[in-house]
Amino acid sequence: MALPALRIGHLLAKVPVIQGGMGVGISLSGLASAVANQGGIGVIAGAMIGMKEPDVAKDPLTANLRALRNEILKAREQSPKGIIGVNLMVALTTFSQMVRTSIENRIDIIFSGAGLPLDMPQHLLQVCEEKKEEIKTKLVPIVSSARAATVIAKKWASRFGYTPDAFVVEGPKAGGHLGFKPEEIQDPAHALEVLVPQVVDAVKPFEDKCGRAVPVIAAGGIYSGEDIRNFLALGASGVQMGTRFVATHECDADERFKQSYLSATEKDITIIKSPVGMPGRALENQFIHASRLGNKKPFKCVFQCVHTCEQEKTPYCIAQALINAMKGNLERGFAFCGVNVARVNQIVSVRELMESLQKEFDEAVSSFSRGVQNMQSFFGYGKK
Repeated sequence: MALPALRIGHLLAKVPVIQGGMGVGISLSGLASAVANQGGIGVIAGAMIGMKEPDVAKDPLTANLRALRNEILKAREQSPKGIIGVNLMVALTTFSQMVRTSIENRIDIIFSGAGLPLDMPQHLLQVCEEKKEEIKTKLVPIVSSARAATVIAKKWASRFGYTPDAFVVEGPKAGGHLGFKPEEIQDPAHALEVLVPQVVDAVKPFEDKCGRAVPVIAAGGIYSGEDIRNFLALGASGVQMGTRFVATHECDADERFKQSYLSATEKDITIIKSPVGMPGRALENQFIHASRLGNKKPFKCVFQCVHTCEQEKTPYCIAQALINAMKGNLERGFAFCGVNVARVNQIVSVRELMESLQKEFDEAVSSFSRGVQNMQSFFGYGKK
């Protein structure tokens, strides 16, 4: 049985898999275009995307906007017919400008979390008005609760007459920054299996009002084709995955970053208190250990990248730490990861990964069907 397609407005992904936007520099045009070419939705991470630009320290805004534009164009060149998105955190100081740049360069989808993107439709409407044409970029908030989805949908409807094109609901098993309080991460009430049906139900009134589907995409801790089947059964229209895409040849990170995933065990997974004020899931290493002991020295903030970062209270620059990690210098940074990182045991191509997800999905569907048939046989269902 083929994986069902995922439709977001006029966009149709043959495979209902969105590759999560992973910063800093883990998912750029290389990974995003590879995923798009296999029928999924490839996503470029916008956080500190201008890290390799020569003027990033002097003029981070210009450097990041230039790099974002270039990565979008590269991805489109490498995947002319694929679906390409960007992930832009609301907490970025450059958020508004990056949203506009993405829209002006005809990105297919903007995924936005790490805060509520309450004003995002304004930028789309302004660009359309200025260019005197309809631009079909889709706007997809990332939320961690049905309440957040409702707040965003109501605000967009009242202020802009716009309904979100989809929602990504990200649970506490995700990698990187988490939209939960530390005590909520292990709370069964916040499990993704609980959140997905809640968000699906919350979105239905807005679907009825706008007269179109508003798909819900499940994210956080999804690893296999069986997981995909399970969340589709709960009402999700697709899934977002990050960790498995790191362990691909096309991933934009250094090989040493990828190898840290291969060598990871469950004991290596830890929750950190990030400088941006959110908990985050990462691989424990000496850098994290030293920061917890307070051994890191004060630094001068160069990038001014995130609104919520309190430089005077944090022992390290989160942007620089993640840049170092992406380059493979894990002694001066750390790797974010999802809860299933210890299951990663080889680096494969994106095509091989997509094929394995299809195989796992088929096996899960067949197993479920056999279970239903056995249950019917046991209770005598279907007998005349």
